Amino acid sequence: MEKININELKNYFDKEIEISGFVDNIRNLQWVQFIILRDSTGKVQVTIEKSEEANKEMVEIINTLPIESTVKITGKVVESPKVKLNGMEIIPSKIEVTSNSSLELPFNFKDLANVNLDTRLDYRFIDLRNEKNNFIFKVQSTLVRYMREYLYNNNFTEIHTPKLLGAASESGAEVFEVKYFDRSAYLAQSPQFYKQMAMAAGMDRIFEVAPCFRAENSNTSRHATEFTSFDVEFSYINSFNDVMNLEAEMLTYALSKLKEELGDKIKELFGIDIVVPTLPFPTMPLADVYKELEERYGYKVDESEKTDMTTEAERLSLKLAKEKFNHEFLFITDFPAEKRAFYHMRNKDGVLQGYDLIWRGVEITSGAQREHRYEEICKNAKEKGLDEDVKFYLGFFKYGCPPHGGFAIGVDRLTMLLLDIPSVKETQFLFRGPNRLNP
Repeated sequence: MEKININELKNYFDKEIEISGFVDNIRNLQWVQFIILRDSTGKVQVTIEKSEEANKEMVEIINTLPIESTVKITGKVVESPKVKLNGMEIIPSKIEVTSNSSLELPFNFKDLANVNLDTRLDYRFIDLRNEKNNFIFKVQSTLVRYMREYLYNNNFTEIHTPKLLGAASESGAEVFEVKYFDRSAYLAQSPQFYKQMAMAAGMDRIFEVAPCFRAENSNTSRHATEFTSFDVEFSYINSFNDVMNLEAEMLTYALSKLKEELGDKIKELFGIDIVVPTLPFPTMPLADVYKELEERYGYKVDESEKTDMTTEAERLSLKLAKEKFNHEFLFITDFPAEKRAFYHMRNKDGVLQGYDLIWRGVEITSGAQREHRYEEICKNAKEKGLDEDVKFYLGFFKYGCPPHGGFAIGVDRLTMLLLDIPSVKETQFLFRGPNRLNP
């Protein structure tokens, strides 16, 4: 028989079906047994009348069956308004135990309030049996699907770039070096070099969703040593404003579609209403942000710190964006180029032609127009002391390359902010950080 999910059972009333899942709970009463069957789409009640001779074998199976075992059930789906769980039940004719849960669970995944997060991560396969935790990845997958959909609708091509590199893609300090036969290689910090290679190849509009690796010894709620990055690059732009506009449109499209598809379930499980942003997103120069933070909230930092957004400035920027623009997103521009990657374009005054996007008080994107002129990018690389290390990359621009730009969004961080989850440890299927390499 065709595989049927629990959330599809309403289409099979009075029909014989076959369905599989985990045994979520068993109530063994004097005259009847109730089994709650669970799969990734929901739960359903299975009812066995003990008095019926034909049910004797099934009754014996359930008498000794531990919860969290898996079963395959053949039976009829019956509409039963008296049943609180979705107003239906399955009357089985056959139960097959497909696996036996022979050990006591390390913790009660239905009540995680007092379970240590590290313990949960050690037994992630148990932790994700929790409906809310499992649903995080349904939300993440759906959000990424709609971001992809927006790009496909706008003539982008999805590519897949190498994760083993012969040279570091950002700076040499935060890379994982690995032995590659008789020489060194590096795990990709981003697909940046290859995204720009695609521009030089005339591909015009590309994106990639893939892992990135950062050797940062950061033990914060929003950092990981391996994470999923949603990278976009496109050609023939007039300025970095084109990049900002495309990102804003993509996020608005995806959040709107997500709200339409999963908004009610997100509200039920997380108590959150998906806020669909309005276009255009507000934009402020970096210096103006610090000026307003000081005037409005008394937030002061030394001038030396005003070359980038501090963590506290990011946090306060949500309050600023809401008060000043009635918006949760804020583009920040006019960063000095000194702390940014050499491949970002600068204007004649040395100001970065790029931006950070802050959402709900956390940076989710650094985007920019890239430097596509061979002489200029060689000069920038030399200033950073990288000209020899990235010689292969500089060659991309020798034979003509259109003006282009792009951005990257951390999918795990985006999910964390969307669902108001405390840490990316919970929005990654398996978290990788300085102190965690297993399971």
